[in-house]
Amino acid sequence: MDSVSGYLRKHCETLVKDVGIEAAAAATGKSKATLGRYYSTDPDHGARFMPVDVVARLEAVAKFPHVTSALADLRGITLSYDGARLNGKSGNVNADVVALSQRFAMLMAEYNQAIADGTITINETKRLLTETQAIQQVLLDMKLHLEQAQVQAGS
Repeated sequence: MDSVSGYLRKHCETLVKDVGIEAAAAATGKSKATLGRYYSTDPDHGARFMPVDVVARLEAVAKFPHVTSALADLRGITLSYDGARLNGKSGNVNADVVALSQRFAMLMAEYNQAIADGTITINETKRLLTETQAIQQVLLDMKLHLEQAQVQAGS
């Protein structure tokens, strides 16, 4: 399996786990086994990928668009959310700066624990990735709030 396939499979798995396997099955009309095959590293499922409509249904109920973000990362693209689709999510840049500082501190704490013994285990890597994704989400929220402030200022 090439690195792109592995990268996408990991993000598909993260997306399903974000939603929860039961909820993911209900949201997509796919069985839990089928969803599992989409991110399986078993060679028998190497040619099977999650269909785009399934990704769209899952990302609509997920906390974060994991697969879309992964695809954007592969192309070097920066994502921007449509403010009209956030259902009135509150917040402002000041709150975002505080959240970013807190998330960065949590990432550094995780990193400090991970390197304490000189080896970063797979579980430590997963925790670091989770914190990194949380920072990415805060940055996207912050970008949205800055764009909204720019529109309100008339620029």
